[in-house]
Amino acid sequence: MVYCDRNQDIIYWASEELAIPYINPIDRKKHRYFPDFIIKTAKGKRYMIEIKPAAQTKKPRPKTKKTKAFMRESLEYIKNVAKWQAADVYCNDNSMEFKIFTEKELGIY
Repeated sequence: MVYCDRNQDIIYWASEELAIPYINPIDRKKHRYFPDFIIKTAKGKRYMIEIKPAAQTKKPRPKTKKTKAFMRESLEYIKNVAKWQAADVYCNDNSMEFKIFTEKELGIY
């Protein structure tokens, strides 16, 4: 947020203010996804930004024994993919670009 405030190329930003409908494939119900940031630049580019730990952006690898943690991570990943697909469609329909940032892109290790 400080980056957005201090960056002269960013003329507008908002945090978790846009609701995007999506269908959760687990419960097959309609939900709302609130992306972390919406950003508009001085050059007119618009971005939708989601910030997640890198581990949550990859499909969990099964262990020799399927634990509760693995099941929870798998369900979260499935839900996240549905959200991100809905966000991508929304962005394509509204001349925006969808990006997912992890600790790598943010320079946090």
